[in-house]
Amino acid sequence: MTEKIVILSTCSSEAEAQKLARMLVERELSACVNVIGGGVLGGVRSFYRWQGKIESSVEWLLLIKTNRERFAAVRAAIEEAHSYEVPEIIALPIVEGAPAYLSWMDENLGTH
Repeated sequence: MTEKIVILSTCSSEAEAQKLARMLVERELSACVNVIGGGVLGGVRSFYRWQGKIESSVEWLLLIKTNRERFAAVRAAIEEAHSYEVPEIIALPIVEGAPAYLSWMDENLGTH
């Protein structure tokens, strides 16, 4: 088990997704953020219950690579900048990884 995590978050627009991704990398809260989806073809379609109704929307998914130590700061940054009333912010552990990639993450999180 590593101390590295992937945080998932979704955005309603490509512009917001890119803004959040750039902010997290610039602040060294994430080594890398992948922005996935958008549009009807190849996009991320989410189904969820909101205010008592089943909703569906096209979203952009952020895969935020960071470490456990930075989770609270990432969460705070997303909550401050996000347009959603309740943004998705969930963390999954990175159990194993290529040593070179994990080292690269450390270097880009300022933890080496």
